[in-house]
Amino acid sequence: MMASRLELNLVRLLCRCEAMAAEKRDPEEWRLEKYVRALEDMLQALKAQVSKPASEVINEYSRKVDFLKGMLQAEKLTSSSEKALANQFLAPGRVPTTARERVPATKTVHLQSRARYTSEMRSELLGLVSPLLELDIRKRTRGAGPRPVEEKQSAAELDLVLQRHQNLQEKLAEEMLGLARSLKTNTLAAQNVIKKDNQTLSHSLKMADQNLETLKTESERLEQHTQKSVNWLLWVMLIIVCFIFISMILFIRVMPKLK
Repeated sequence: MMASRLELNLVRLLCRCEAMAAEKRDPEEWRLEKYVRALEDMLQALKAQVSKPASEVINEYSRKVDFLKGMLQAEKLTSSSEKALANQFLAPGRVPTTARERVPATKTVHLQSRARYTSEMRSELLGLVSPLLELDIRKRTRGAGPRPVEEKQSAAELDLVLQRHQNLQEKLAEEMLGLARSLKTNTLAAQNVIKKDNQTLSHSLKMADQNLETLKTESERLEQHTQKSVNWLLWVMLIIVCFIFISMILFIRVMPKLK
C-alpha cells in the first residue's frame, strides 16, 4: 500500500529531527522541541486515518517520537548523573527510518548521549580535585610559619572540600549501583522475553513439521484412494462393454434374418 502524504511528511520531519538530535546543538536551540511536538500531532492524525499503515509501522513511529521527546526532557535536567539515568531508560528505534540508513539514527543518538553524559559525570568528578591541589599549593607557598587563624581556615576549607568530594563519590556510587541494578533487571526481563519467544518459535516449528507430515500422509492416502477409484471404474466399464458385446452376439444369433 502506498504511503499517504501525511505519512511522507511525518517521515521527512522525523529524519530532520534525528539529524538535528545527532548534531551538537546550542542550549538556546528551540526548533527541535517544536518539531517533536509537530511530530506528535502528525502521529495522532496518522493513527486517526482510515487507511493508516500497519500497526508495526505505527508502533515504530511512536517509539522514535517518544525517544526524541524523552531525550529533550533528559537534556533539561540539571545533574549529569540524572541525565545519564534518564537516558538509560530511553528506547531508540529498531528499524531505520530510510533505506539509506544501516543503523537506526535514534540508536546512534542514544549511544552519543550516553557517552556525552558519562564524560560530563567524569568531568564533574575530576573537577573537584583541582580545589584540593590549589589549597595544597597555597598552603605550601605561604611559608614555614603560617599564622594560626590562616592555618585553621585552610584546614576548614580542606575539610569542606574533602567532605563534598566524599559526598559526591557516595552519590555517584549509589547512582551507579542503581544503574547497574536497573540494567540487570532490564537484561533479565529481555532474557525472559527472548526465552519465551524461542519457546514459542520452537513450538510453532514443531507444529509446522507435524502439520507437514500429516499433510503428506493425507496426500498419499488421497492419491491411493483416487487410484483405487479409477481402477474400479475401469473394471466396471470393461465388464459393461463385454456384457453389451455378448448380448449383441446372442441377439444376432437368436433373431431370424429378415427376408
